[in-house]
Amino acid sequence: MEKAIITVVGKDQVGIIAKVCAYLADAQINILDISQTILDGFFNMMMIVDASHAKGEFYEIAEELEKLGEEIGVNIKLQHEDIFNKMHRI
Repeated sequence: MEKAIITVVGKDQVGIIAKVCAYLADAQINILDISQTILDGFFNMMMIVDASHAKGEFYEIAEELEKLGEEIGVNIKLQHEDIFNKMHRI
């Protein structure tokens, strides 16, 4: 299993989750866990996904998600689980 972390941050608006999830479904990326909150009008979502069967290379998917984020006005980042863990170790 190739786990990855997706973060989505930005001003809240209708359709953020739907658009991100639709992209992931089209790319054959399975959502394993998802958490989202809205704080004072700002949207924050974190997803753990399985990219083992993803269509395309990891870097291409990361670029496409960033582009999707620009289109809908949020910041979307995709990282391998091991890199995310090392970056956020205390």
